This record gives sequence, structure tokens and C-alpha cells, in this order.
Amino acid sequence: MPTNNSSPERWNLISPEPSKNANFRRWTIAIISFLGFLVLGVFVAAIPTGFELSMSAADKVPLKIDKDPAPVNLAEFKNGYAPVIDPALPAVVNISSTKLVKQQNNIPGIFSDPFFQQFFGDQFDRQPARPETEREYSLGSGVVVNPDGYILTNDHVVSDASDVEVFTQDKKKFQAKVIGTDSRTDIAVLKIDASGLPALTLGDSSKLKVGDVVFAIGDPFGIGETATMGIVSATGRGFGGAIEHYEDFIQTDAAINPGNSGGALLDLHGDLIGINTAIITGGGGGNQGVGFAIPVDMARNVMEQIVEHGKVVRGQLGVAVQSVDADMAKAFGLSQGGGALVSDVTAGSPAEKAGIERGDVILALDGQAVSGPDDLSVHISEKAPGTTVRLKITRNSQTRDVTVTLGELSEKPEESARGAASGSVLRGIQVENLTPAIARHLGILASTVGVVVTSVDPSSAAAAADLESGDVIQEVNRKPVRDVKEFDRALAGTENQTILLLVSRASATRFLVLSPQ
Repeated sequence: MPTNNSSPERWNLISPEPSKNANFRRWTIAIISFLGFLVLGVFVAAIPTGFELSMSAADKVPLKIDKDPAPVNLAEFKNGYAPVIDPALPAVVNISSTKLVKQQNNIPGIFSDPFFQQFFGDQFDRQPARPETEREYSLGSGVVVNPDGYILTNDHVVSDASDVEVFTQDKKKFQAKVIGTDSRTDIAVLKIDASGLPALTLGDSSKLKVGDVVFAIGDPFGIGETATMGIVSATGRGFGGAIEHYEDFIQTDAAINPGNSGGALLDLHGDLIGINTAIITGGGGGNQGVGFAIPVDMARNVMEQIVEHGKVVRGQLGVAVQSVDADMAKAFGLSQGGGALVSDVTAGSPAEKAGIERGDVILALDGQAVSGPDDLSVHISEKAPGTTVRLKITRNSQTRDVTVTLGELSEKPEESARGAASGSVLRGIQVENLTPAIARHLGILASTVGVVVTSVDPSSAAAAADLESGDVIQEVNRKPVRDVKEFDRALAGTENQTILLLVSRASATRFLVLSPQ
């Protein structure tokens, strides 16, 4: 019996020797795999550091985000800023919206003339006005943030529009669908039926600093894409809700004109860092070098929630807050201004459940200093209901930490459990007891407690502090007042002292500091 284990037959049975064709295939696969990994490595290496692809949960809308851009050398722009602006221009679009508005078709004024009424009487005056529908047109700008046709713009550009058209730089026209809007931040999300569109990369607006160079791109006056240049003049600008409910504006001196609304504010990387939204005209109607943009971080948060939920879902703390200036800080025993003073706490709200009281000053949220009421409102609104937050507050000159689980902000404004107004009785101020009849006349709840201001001397310190007739004073120097006698006792001996009042007006309460003149 053969004992040679090296026989070809036995070897072939156990482990067949590879044929020449098999060797060729194996080497081919190895070479292709190596080349594939090499190409993949080159592709990955070519992606700039800090870029990521964000996917919204609902429709999987990819957004390109530049989280950590490399520093820019200004010497690279010795010939101008075309390398930044040129690639961005095609991603900024013109938006034309049409709104149907019902108008009253009044009878011509000639028939109300006494001469004609001698013959026709008042039959024309008694004719019901005929409602008519008129079309209103508005122009604005938008920013493509996704190649498949997702566009960011302002809510006021498309609000209540019956028809929205988008015009791209290459003169193409698209009918746009309004995916959703958010009037509280003035952001709207549109969708057009297109693919392969040029889209802007989203930057990080939280890293902006005063003095950073920025570019505003839009379609002012409908004349076509236009770019202007400036710097960041300020960040975190707020106007107490005068422009939007949640205000955290980037202020810039880059020229922003009518029609720029919804356009892009870019940084030196060409990244989108804001959505242009408003200007201060000084009564002239045009650019005065004071323009405002919504930070892209806020716009992105709103867009992703609109796409996912069909609306923006916000956290709610349940307090009314106001700013703390130097006088207010002194009245509350603080070394300096800043923070958010709680002027009211909604019954049953997360704040009330956590033990927050009127007169508390919120100094920090999750370890970050609170600069003012707008700062607190914006950051609370960006958190989801059910989120637990840590607040640092001061009360009676003592600092403490409070944990609050946020509720969900209702789309409808909260109704206050208190009545109206504010006032005082210090030099030129008159008050009287708040009776049920007066409460009914003022349209406030009968359960409201305080004294009502009946007159204010325009030259008084109270008038300078914005007190008005019809205001209700509920506290003096942190002491509740239920009638004129308690009010007078609370004021006794304070003629030459600063007074802290809690006043109520138009279903809102706030603290006011009155200093003797």
C-alpha cells in the first residue's frame, strides 16, 4: 500500500491545489479590494474636518453642517471675497408669494354728501358693504439647505399665502409647498420639486463674535441676487418681543434691504450662520446699517421640528420674567444687574411645582449664565418638554439651585390668573380701592387684590417709570397691599427712598423701581 502522503491524489482530496484560473481570480479580487480601500481613503481624507451630515427624524432631510471650521487667513482674500460668495449665490432664491385679502367695498363718499341725501336719503348708507377679495403680492428671499429642495425663509414672507413661487438663479420657476411655519421665531420651511440643487452648508452661529466678517445675500427689491459685506455688530440682541416672540438676533451692518428677508448671512467659510429678517430704518425706510438675522442654530432647530412634528414643540417653565437693571438689582440686594427677574408664576406650572416664587432672580440655566429675559426664554424654548433643567436663583440675597422638569408650551397664550395694570401714590399718584365694579370696568378678575391707580402726574417719577391710570398695585417693597390703608402704611416713611412695586397691567405683572426725583 502506498505510504507517500505527498501523492497528488491525496492532496487534491483534502485541499485541492488552486488552479491557475483560481489564482488569477484571487489576485484580481485582492487588487480590486486594495484599490477600493485606497479610493475610499482618499475620498474620506478629502472631506473637510468638522463636516457632518445631519438627518431629520421624519423625512430624513440631510443637512450639511460645518461644526468646527478651520481658521481663515484673511490674506487669502487679497483679491476680494468672490471665493466665498460665488459658490453661495446659486443657493439663494427669490420667493414671490400671493395672499388673498378680503376688502370692504364701501359706497363712494359722494353719496354721503348732504346734497345727494336730499334726494336719495340714507339708502346708500344702509346698503351692506360688499366684501371683495384682492390679491397682495410680496417678494422675499430664501436659502436652499438641502439639494432635494428644502428651503429656509421667513414666516412673514409666506404667511397666509395662497400661492408661493420660487425662482432660482438660473431662471427656473417652481411652485413651493409650505411645509410649516413658526411665527414665534419668524421661520418657515418650503419644499420645491427639484433635486441636485446647490445648497449651503450650515455653520455654528454660537461661535460668532463681534467683529467677525459676514456677507448678506438676498434679492432686494426683486432685482436679483445681491451680496453685501459687513461685520457682526452684536450677538444675542433682543427687543422684548417687539420683532419676534423669541429674539436672539445677530446684528450686522451688512446692508439688508426690503426683499432681503429670508436671505442668507454667511461667514468667511461660506457657511450659513443666519437668516436675514429685519432692519431698523430710523424712519427712512431703507438700510441704516442696523440689520438683524436669526441665528442658524435656532433656524435649524425650528426646521427639524417642523419636518418631524409638523410644528415646533417647545419646553415651558411657566414664569413671566423681566430684565434686571442697576436700580432693580439694588432693590433686590444684588451686586449687579443681569439675570431674569420672575414677575409672575403660572398656577400649576413646572416653575410653581419646583418652588419658584415671584421675586426670584434666575441667574443661570444648566450652568450657563442668564444674561436677561430673552436669553432665558430662547434657551427654554429650545428644550423638549420633559427635559429636566437646573436653575440657579437668588431669593432674599440667598442663592440656591432648583431642578425643574419642563412642560410643553401651549400654542395659545397663557391666561393670567390676575387682572390688569400698575400704578403708585408717590408724588402725583392717586389710587383707590379696587371694587368689583372697577374690576368689571377694567375687565379684570374680581379676585384680583390691590389698589387701582386713578391718575398719574405726567411730571412724576411714577410716570417716568411707565405707570398709568388703570394699573393695579399689588405689592409695595415686597409687602402685599389689599386696600388704600395698607398701601399708605407700606409707603409711610419712604418719601426719600427708592420703592419697589409689583404692578399688574393687561393680564401681566412686573416689578417697577421708583426713585425719588
